[in-house]
Order: sequence, then structure tokens, then C-alpha cells
Amino acid sequence: MKENLEGKLTEGSVAARLVAFSLPFLMANFLQTLYGMADLFIAGQFNGADVITAVSIGSQIMHMITVIIAGLAMGTTVLTARAVGACKERDAGLCAGNSLLAFLIFSVFATAILFVFCPQIVALMHTPPEAVGETLAYLGICFLGIPFISLYNSVSAVFRGAGDSKSPLYFVAASCLVNIILDVFFMGPLALGARGAALATVLSQAFSAFLAAFVLFARGKRGACGETYGGASGGACVRILRGDIRIDAKVLKGLLQIGLPVSAQDGFIQVSFLVITIIANSRGLSVAAAVGIVEKIICFLFLVPSSMLSAISALAAQNMGASLHARARHTLYAGMAIASAFGALFALAFQFASVPFVSLFTHDAAVVQLGGQYLRSYVFDCFFAAFHFAFSGFFCAYGYSLLSFVHNTVSILLVRIPGAYLAAKYFPGTLYPMGWAPAIGSLLSSLICLGFYLLLKRNGKFGGGLERHGGK
Repeated sequence: MKENLEGKLTEGSVAARLVAFSLPFLMANFLQTLYGMADLFIAGQFNGADVITAVSIGSQIMHMITVIIAGLAMGTTVLTARAVGACKERDAGLCAGNSLLAFLIFSVFATAILFVFCPQIVALMHTPPEAVGETLAYLGICFLGIPFISLYNSVSAVFRGAGDSKSPLYFVAASCLVNIILDVFFMGPLALGARGAALATVLSQAFSAFLAAFVLFARGKRGACGETYGGASGGACVRILRGDIRIDAKVLKGLLQIGLPVSAQDGFIQVSFLVITIIANSRGLSVAAAVGIVEKIICFLFLVPSSMLSAISALAAQNMGASLHARARHTLYAGMAIASAFGALFALAFQFASVPFVSLFTHDAAVVQLGGQYLRSYVFDCFFAAFHFAFSGFFCAYGYSLLSFVHNTVSILLVRIPGAYLAAKYFPGTLYPMGWAPAIGSLLSSLICLGFYLLLKRNGKFGGGLERHGGK
């Protein structure tokens, strides 16, 4: 049993395992982000500011929904990883089966509710009047893709918890290619505007979701998992039996205890982004378009700390399951160093490349100037966020995901939202000061996380006494 199920995340160099695991994760997240960026880029080539704004606002709302779903899926990743680390094959299968069914139920209700309240959501966003019609069309279609988003994320969470970050990359790569081809076709020759961008997104999401589910179940039926799956993909096989696809109260409680705080945290962060978007939208179409473009760029840059969060969660959880607590802590330190180095590089580079980069998305001179101002300050968030993202991943692995919700809530309420509002009020001619609000908010989050970590470590919550020894 141990030979077949145990993944490779509990062996060898921590830094090497972290990089090897996070790179496919990073690429998968990068390709997922291309959904929105490709929509926005292609929309800008064939349409005016109204469609650009509609796709920007609509995709931001869809991104919020996606990260909430991905946050919920973190419970699946962590519990699967713990089961794999402890060599408990049936626990892993039961966790995966419960997750798939729970996500299906959630997605049906979420789709219905969001579809009904679509007009209110668009109004709440203070969408410029010129873009209301296109935004309604975009969201109305995209909401129908929520079940596919849920299926893909739940299946991918199982793969990653088992130590396989490569398979989700392959699924989303194929999906991204389909999305870009359909984007060009629907918004180019067919001239469907925002509707075309939404159709392309939903169809490509459906493709990746069904492909991922097919591979997960097909691999589980081949026989000895360790022979057919672990060796090829660098992870353990999770075999889901028919009896595993049910709601088990104990398993569901464990999934929600970890996933709900992460989901609430990510959702609250996205709410703060939406509030900032509302503030920007109230300042006119050019500011709205500029902020929308920069938000897309920032989402791209945040792939490094975001991927590191998930990688740290999976590695630390497997090592925790195997009682390798010192190795789990080393995962945190290595991930923090890697993510902050990339954040510093981004912050430096975009002091010189902000305007040229924004100009890739639009030919409107006013939008380019405003976007360049916003990006030059906002980019520092990538550096400060590297630390609290790493801590959040580690807390999640040990079942303290509520701490991540706490520090983000404090940051949002005390700095991000009030900072953006005050910057918009007292500096109406520039977006540069407003970009510092999220960056300073992330600095506060990182300091709070450090305090939590030192306190819990001192109290022995992250391992102590007798523990197994693993490679560093």
C-alpha cells in the first residue's frame, strides 16, 4: 500500500520538490489567466472601449467566482495530500468523491442565483452606461460555465493533493488553445462582441472540465495505481470508487473547515478589487478601462505567489501527514524566498515597462497614460504579497486557514478599500497613489502573518518533540 500511494513530495530536496511541483502549477494558472487576458486583448483589437470595459468588468466578476471555487477546492487538496502522506488510499478516494459531488451541488445553486441577479450585479459595479448591455450579455453567458469551473477545480485539486501538478497543466493548455481560437472567430468574423468572448470562455471551460474528469476516472480503473500513474506523473493515484461519490458528513466537514476560510478570504480580496473597480468606474470610461487592464496584468503577475501558496499547501500537507514537520516548515521558507524574489523583479521591471505594457491592450492614449500610472505603484503588491501568500499556504496545510481570512480581512478593511477611496478623492488627476493601497495592505497582512506564525511555532503547533526526518 505504501509503495503504491505515497507521492514524492516527502522525499529529496525541499527546494527542488517545491520548484518542480510549482512550475506546472504556475503554468496552469498562467494559462487560466490567459482566458481573461486573451478575451481582453482580442476584444481590444476588434471592438471599442464599451466592449473592452464590458469584458474587463465581466471577467473580473468571473475571476472572483473562480478564486472562490478554487479556495473551496483547497480543502480537497490538503485532505488528499494528508491521506497520501499517511498512505491511506481509501481516505484519499473518499475525499475526492465527496468533493466532486459537493462541488456539483454548489455549482448548480450558484449558477441559478447569479443568473437571476445578473442585472443587479452589473448595476452594483457602477458599470458605465455605454457598456451595460455588453456586460449583461457577457455575464449571462459566463454564469452558465460555473459548473465546468467547479468540476475542473475539484478534479485538479485531487491531482495536486496526490502530488501531480502536471496533469492539470495539460488540461488547461488544451483548453486555452481552444479559447483563443474561438475568441478570434467569435469576435472577428462573427463580430459577436462581448457575447463572443463569453461563448469562447464557456466552451473551452467545458472542454477542460470533461477532459480532466475523464482522465481522473480512467487512470483509477487501470489497476495498480503505483504502476500506471505514480511513476509517470510524479504523484500518487487516487482511485475513486462508486461508493466514494456521496456526502459523508465527517469528510465534508473537513473539506469545509479548510476550504471555507480560504474561499472567504479569496472572495473578500476580490470584493476589495471590485470596490476599487467601482471607485474607478465612477470616475469615467477611461479610468474604468485603465483600471480593468491593469487588474488583468496584476492577475498575471500574481500567478507566482498564488501558485506558491498552493504548492506550499500540498507539500506541507503531505509532509505533515508523514510527520515530517521540520521539512514542512522548510517548505514555507523556500517558497517565501522564491516568490519574493520574483515579486522584487516584477516591481523593478514595471517602473520602466508599465506604459508600453498597457499599450498592448489599447490604442487609447488617455487609457494608456492612466494605466501606466496605476501599474507602477500597484506592482509592489506582488513583492509584499509573496510573504503572506506563503504563510497562508502553510497555515492551510496545518488546518489554520482561518488565520488567512483574518489577516486579509484586517488588511482590506483598514488599508485596501479606504486607501483606494482616499487616493481617488484627493488625487483625482492620477491613478498612481491609488495603486499603493493594495501594496500597503499586503505589507500589513505579511506582518500579521509573521506574528501568527511565531506565536503558533512557539506553542508547538507546527511540530515538536519526536518527528520523522526527511531530506532537506
